[in-house]
Amino acid sequence: MSDIVYKNFAFSTPFLRGYKTLEIPIVDGDGRPAWPEMFPLRAIETLRDTVGARHFASQMLLKPVPPDRIRLDPGAMHFYYDDFNPNNARIGDVIITGAAIYWDPSSGGKNTDGSVCVIIYRDDKNHRVFIHDVMYMTVPEQDEHPMAHQCDMVLDFMSHHSMRKVCVETNGIGNTLPEILRDCALRRGYDIIVQRVVNNKRKSDRIIDTIEPLLSTGRLYCAERVRTTLLLSEMIGWSPVGYATHDDGIDAIAGAIMATPIPIHPMGRVGRMYSANTKFKIS
Repeated sequence: MSDIVYKNFAFSTPFLRGYKTLEIPIVDGDGRPAWPEMFPLRAIETLRDTVGARHFASQMLLKPVPPDRIRLDPGAMHFYYDDFNPNNARIGDVIITGAAIYWDPSSGGKNTDGSVCVIIYRDDKNHRVFIHDVMYMTVPEQDEHPMAHQCDMVLDFMSHHSMRKVCVETNGIGNTLPEILRDCALRRGYDIIVQRVVNNKRKSDRIIDTIEPLLSTGRLYCAERVRTTLLLSEMIGWSPVGYATHDDGIDAIAGAIMATPIPIHPMGRVGRMYSANTKFKIS
């Protein structure tokens, strides 16, 4: 540091001149924990599996990963064919604890950003996320009411998945959509909840902080039907530096993961039978 920075201060020696940094990774080069009493190996491995390799290397090993090396590998996802069963709240053998529908809107034109609505399910016990369906919406260029028609498509999407709450990103063009969506639902007699979402965080940071840890720890699952959408090609072409051709689907997935989920409970619980003792006398 230059002395000129401190010339107006009472002391003459610049603060922290000649300081040394102490860096202690959570494990050493041989894999031994630095603080075994507080962080035994089992706890460290659990932490690694939870936050992902990139975050663990940066925060726990003090070896930051350059942004240009971060990628989203769709091959790291687990694909499944099972549908969600509301009677037992399961996808296959997995117990589902929550769900979220998220709409990242645009005008829906041919040469504009994608307008994408997604539904995810969560297994919060094991910290897993299931990308269950993704809908990319387009409307004809000559459409006089493109947003209203997209609202109808979103309502169809919600009805198909028996959901009554949707999160709508209201940055930019989405600012008026909650009112339009509620009006379309009212005309259908469909009672819904619309949650406004304003994103102030950079898109690349949202994607890195939500999707990348799930991918790198094997906790992101994807329905086979999603293979036919643009989502996988978006993941392949995405990078946090530079400009991806399309990233609207993965941005919507990130928004859904960050959204507060709707709690899911089995609908087909078997009622327990009770019998009352009627052999009593009233004195």
